[in-house]
Amino acid sequence: MQLGTWNGLTLLQRLGVPAALLAMGLLAAGCGDDASPPPSAGAAPAGSERPAEPAVRVDGVLRRIGNDPPTLDPHKVSDTTSAAYAVEVFGGLVTIGTDLKIKPDLAESWELSADRRTYTFHLRPGIRFHSGKAVTAEDVKFSLERALDPQTFSPTVDTYLYDVVGAKEKLEGRVQEISGVRVVDADTIEITIDAPKAYFLAKLTYPTAFVVDRENIEEEGRDWIRKPNGTGPFKLKEYRIGERLVLERNPHYHLGAAKLEAVEFLLSGGSAMAMYENGEIDITGVGLADLDRVTNPNEPLNKELVVAPPDFDIFYIGFNVKEPPFDDIKVRQALNHAINKQLIADRVMANTVVPAKAILPPGFPGYEEGTQGLGFDPEKAKALLAASRYAEAMPRIILTVPGTGGSVGLDLEVIAQMWLETLGLQVEFQQVEWATFLEDLHAQKFQVFAGLGWAADYPDPQNFLDILFHSKSPLNHSGYSNPELDRLVESARVAETWEERASLYRRAEQLVVTDAAWVPLWFTGERMVLIKPYVQGYRLTPLIVPKLREVSISR
Repeated sequence: MQLGTWNGLTLLQRLGVPAALLAMGLLAAGCGDDASPPPSAGAAPAGSERPAEPAVRVDGVLRRIGNDPPTLDPHKVSDTTSAAYAVEVFGGLVTIGTDLKIKPDLAESWELSADRRTYTFHLRPGIRFHSGKAVTAEDVKFSLERALDPQTFSPTVDTYLYDVVGAKEKLEGRVQEISGVRVVDADTIEITIDAPKAYFLAKLTYPTAFVVDRENIEEEGRDWIRKPNGTGPFKLKEYRIGERLVLERNPHYHLGAAKLEAVEFLLSGGSAMAMYENGEIDITGVGLADLDRVTNPNEPLNKELVVAPPDFDIFYIGFNVKEPPFDDIKVRQALNHAINKQLIADRVMANTVVPAKAILPPGFPGYEEGTQGLGFDPEKAKALLAASRYAEAMPRIILTVPGTGGSVGLDLEVIAQMWLETLGLQVEFQQVEWATFLEDLHAQKFQVFAGLGWAADYPDPQNFLDILFHSKSPLNHSGYSNPELDRLVESARVAETWEERASLYRRAEQLVVTDAAWVPLWFTGERMVLIKPYVQGYRLTPLIVPKLREVSISR
């Protein structure tokens, strides 16, 4: 969709931005869906449970809005929607708890060799799949090799498992087994990595490293994921695309059975706030349209309001730096300088987001307040564009977002309008269905893309700065390449102290920001969530972690 004026008025005027601000070329941005589902990973580690409040409920089922996952195969997960289901149905050797610390899962303990390269994992006695079948070290080995099998087509396995010795050869189809994975006995497995890396254990908490049942896959064929035999606290009871997805309690879960009987995700859409008020769902996020109402102490809903600290995530506009005009750093910098993020946050998004000037979220390990961002400066933006090699002949710009129709989001519409009014650049939008969007994103088919963000998988800056910006990373969707950045993050991989790693990551982050590989837009601010008083133990965490087994319905 090409943007312009509407009845002679710019989007700024339609939003009611004062004329004094209009004269400065400032723009406001929108907030998206007012009926958005509750976040897959909410917000705070300690002290963020719903306060106890007696109530009556006829069953032990938690109901909430959900979204259809692009996949339920843990080895193919590359998005937060799929991951939120996968962590409840499957598990791996280790996990991340609601306190954001790495904890034992299928493995009850492990040792690290003197050279910090070989991990020896000892499986828990008596661990079982949902079917009751015992889990052995051979199942772990099979699962890692399946994830790295080129026929699995995992979009993330080279990101999360390439540290393992022999992983590359396995993914390229040159060997049948991973040389760095060795079964010692039925309850013990060794994993050797190519160099000592402080974050490797955390990588094993991602679904790519989860354990699956070989017999389940071979017997059910391509439809095995409809009847997955996982190891997690919940079983997949039912999945009807576009209707509902139901998880039921695994009574034999090795870390303790869930308190809930089931969790029902409603996938058919609708107004989340209306459904919450009608008692159809038990938890929902609060959109801007309802913010004033639910924050009013005199409103009944205010008693059910929980304020969740921010997620560890970032929302951004990504440039394909290999495609004109974004192969010119001056164009990328100009587009960054032409956006007034603070006005967007204040005027339109009701301070529910924090303007991002860099990459790492506030509070995240390695976050540095002093990173110099490309702040709002319309005159500098104009000068940079005029000095670029596209000043006289600008190629057509198409910004791709996930979606299947309707608005692309007022924030993006207004940002595009700002680029038009400040720089004279017209932007067209195209929408692509979510699963296809992800596939094309990995293939770097887009010229410029938005409408998505990156949520941390584990609390280490490597999960942002290395995975998203190293020139050879498969998740570097911008095609960004800077030899100095590569050198910095490669040095940080093997640095022995946190202080050394943090210093290297700070320098790497400044490079990314200055080179304008992205337009960093927002960090999630404090989020408003409504939780029914009979729901107990629902933890709001800044990462996607298995947490539903601790939830209960008071009777």
